[in-house]
Amino acid sequence: MIPTFTTRWRDELPDSWSAVMPDPLQNTRIVWHNESLAQRLDLPPALFSVEKGAGVWGGEALLPGMSPLAQVYSGHQFGVWAGQLGDGRGLLLGEQLLADGTTLDWHLKGAGLTPYSRMGDGRAVLRSTIRESLASEAMHGLGIPTTRALAMVTSDTPVSRETTEPGAMLMRLAQSHMRFGHFEHFYYRGEPDKVRQLADFAIRHYWPQLQNERDKYRLWFREVVARTAALIASWQSVGFAHGVMNTDNMSVVGLTLDYGPFGFLDDYQPDFICNHSDYQGRYSFTNQPAVGLWNLQRLAQTLSSLLTVDELNDALDSYQSGLLACYGQRMRQKLGLGLAQKDDNALLNELFSLMAREGSDYTRTFRLLSLTERESVASPLRDEFLDRAAFDAWFARYRARLRQEEQTDDAQRRLQMQGVNPAIVLRNWLAQRAISAAEKGDMGELHRLHDALRTPFSERDDDYVSRPPEWGKRLAVSCSS
Repeated sequence: MIPTFTTRWRDELPDSWSAVMPDPLQNTRIVWHNESLAQRLDLPPALFSVEKGAGVWGGEALLPGMSPLAQVYSGHQFGVWAGQLGDGRGLLLGEQLLADGTTLDWHLKGAGLTPYSRMGDGRAVLRSTIRESLASEAMHGLGIPTTRALAMVTSDTPVSRETTEPGAMLMRLAQSHMRFGHFEHFYYRGEPDKVRQLADFAIRHYWPQLQNERDKYRLWFREVVARTAALIASWQSVGFAHGVMNTDNMSVVGLTLDYGPFGFLDDYQPDFICNHSDYQGRYSFTNQPAVGLWNLQRLAQTLSSLLTVDELNDALDSYQSGLLACYGQRMRQKLGLGLAQKDDNALLNELFSLMAREGSDYTRTFRLLSLTERESVASPLRDEFLDRAAFDAWFARYRARLRQEEQTDDAQRRLQMQGVNPAIVLRNWLAQRAISAAEKGDMGELHRLHDALRTPFSERDDDYVSRPPEWGKRLAVSCSS
């Protein structure tokens, strides 16, 4: 059945958007769509079987009820107030009304110029579109809140980035595209009534259980803080670096939003910087938790007309404990530990220290650790370390810790650990291999990689689970990626 769309953002937030129609590309054709997501949304297969052109996926047509608009927001970029920003190359086509009464944004990225394009061209390229489609689906497979990718098109339209590349579009879905930057926009314009309007919209549609609470704004902001803390803890646990955590790229509902110069850790480097434009390392892997709090502080400032300083600070004070609780739980699961003990953090930090010295592969280390047997000193993980004595000393402490667990069955613990320690993550070299083939017209690797990322915890024996080749460790990504 054809999806039903509503226009809540357009109708309820009239000063936060501009009406813009998509600008189609030349000779557009659909090259991938998310079959499992399409089936879950009951979308008819005929929507993806476009005889000529790319239909709604390429901005050439609209579905009934769609009313495209570009959202305006502002933000801090690399810690500096950047003023007005907004959807410079993406359009909210409409909000799909789901059977349970909730909605899902359909957002077309690369749809052309908008009033907020500034010096940009309003376009996306095939390379960045492939990266975002792969990354969002990889994160979904890992169980981390994220936007989703529904369909992707390429074209014959040339777009200039570092080189000339084919223009492309991505249909991105999300519960909401509301950003911290939406609130900043109206706060810095001196329009507290518009800030309240945004908060009321968020509570009404995304936290309806709070709508009738007397202190709904306080409860809501605490929820935003909690979701942000949990999201970043999840990133840290799988070795994901976002790369550009500007306030305009932060989701109010706690989704991973705007995939650009992201990167999953290969070698464990706490100070890993995935964005080669980040000269100061502001958004390094190890800095992400602190940046999350800094961004929440900027959001709190915008809510000063709704909440007292004490209420705002109380919510902000819950960030660290929430993040540590979520991160601690995830890392204990990765270590196969069910009960929290005071020395667990030291055990984990000792492992990280050893991994950092050796340049150990983050994902492979935890996956191989899943094969541990409590009563056996043999471990395939040992071969990953040059300093065998240091590993053996740590491993002995780890096995002693396992013996304190109520779980005594090695096979059952292995299954549990393999359910949280992925065999595959979206390494940059895997994405680049798919991109290189796609730019030559071969979409086979793109489809194979998407299929693999859908089940990241399944056992594999192909090169998707291998350490990257040397060229794969030297890939540079930037905000155009």
